[in-house]
Amino acid sequence: MITPSIDLMGGQAVQLVGGREKALDAGDPRTIAERFGVAGDLAVIDLDAALGSKGGALRENNADLVRALVRMTPCRVGGGVRSVEKAVQWLDAGAVKVILGTAATPEVLRELPRDRVVAALDAVHDDVVVEGWRKPTGRPVLERVKELSELVSGFLVTFVEREGRMVGIEADRIGKLVDTCRACGVTDVTVAGGVRSAAEVAQIDRLGAHAQVGMALYTGAMDLGEAFAAPLKSDRADGLIPTVVCDEHGLALGLAYSSRETLAEAVRTRRGVYHSRARGRWVKGESSGATQELLRVDADCDRDAVRFTVRQSGPGFCHRDTRTCWGDRGGRGEGGLAALDRLLRARRDEAPDGSYTRRLFDDPALLRAKLLEEAAELAEARAPHHVAEEAADLIYFALARSAAAGVRLEDIGRVLDLRSMKLTRRKGDAKPGPATGTAPRTPREDLT
Repeated sequence: MITPSIDLMGGQAVQLVGGREKALDAGDPRTIAERFGVAGDLAVIDLDAALGSKGGALRENNADLVRALVRMTPCRVGGGVRSVEKAVQWLDAGAVKVILGTAATPEVLRELPRDRVVAALDAVHDDVVVEGWRKPTGRPVLERVKELSELVSGFLVTFVEREGRMVGIEADRIGKLVDTCRACGVTDVTVAGGVRSAAEVAQIDRLGAHAQVGMALYTGAMDLGEAFAAPLKSDRADGLIPTVVCDEHGLALGLAYSSRETLAEAVRTRRGVYHSRARGRWVKGESSGATQELLRVDADCDRDAVRFTVRQSGPGFCHRDTRTCWGDRGGRGEGGLAALDRLLRARRDEAPDGSYTRRLFDDPALLRAKLLEEAAELAEARAPHHVAEEAADLIYFALARSAAAGVRLEDIGRVLDLRSMKLTRRKGDAKPGPATGTAPRTPREDLT
């Protein structure tokens, strides 16, 4: 599949030719991440740090930008990661994986979790170069693969002499690389350099690798949606791809079908666009108003089905005006937190006067008091059913507080996901306050 790349220099997204000459300035990386993130994990590379350019402030600005991108969408982060401490910093920040080049040595890699580390092997005519592609090592790529395979989860191999030039790929080189990696027990292989078309993305996928692409996407030579769709296959006579449609919490809303054309349009417009077997192209909500914002599209392991993750508006996905094709609550998979979150956010501006929900939104002091009250009651509960009831009470008020601030349940989930990726752990002691019998802290932020 395709892995879109965002290379950073001076706080902007750029593209270099051969790692040296800046060919274009693509602008704000955040805007690009919003566009590219729908098609999968992003590769974010800090070129200033990788090239060792002068000016610590510049590199720190890029670091802040990388943190912002990681919070927006799942990212693989690389560029100037030359120590265990730097790698841990990015993993703690929420990077799905960290990419190490010069520092991809056994001494460093042994100190990091293998499943979250990718070794970057930048090569000029199959010989590895380091320090921002400037310094040759005289070591063949395949030799380095064999040396590092037990210490990393995958490899990113950049063919530097082809990078940024859109001159096409060399399938034989990629095939030998994939075969060597597989023989060493590594199946996560990504290649970069020269990729210029959706057809080449599909060819690389058939060879067993992912295609990391920058220049072709930025120049418009390659359409991201077409590149995502290119490796897909169908066993249906009509060539359609079964498409499982889920909401932002992973609940299945229904089953639809996609063609390569509708997939490309969906990725490009970030809407729920499908192929109806009866009507052809079908944009969800175009006539009913139950529109969808496409958050992400993923291919399954066999490349014969996809999953759309959408933010559904209106009554729901089903033509019977229910949220799912299995009813409003989707069987036992719906209800609970997701349903409560939607209800509270819907009532933030529409709750009737005199209702309790309206009181909570209009009276921050009351909401604050109820949060403290329910937290204390949960802490004192003992019987399992009592714990469940008090936890439900506290979650209700916590989601009311979130809804009042415009925060979605998925935003809370994203924070938890990022925290779960941290390697560095705090002790977790209670903060000073009434619960610990010590002086209370000054609140950092009032509930209002």
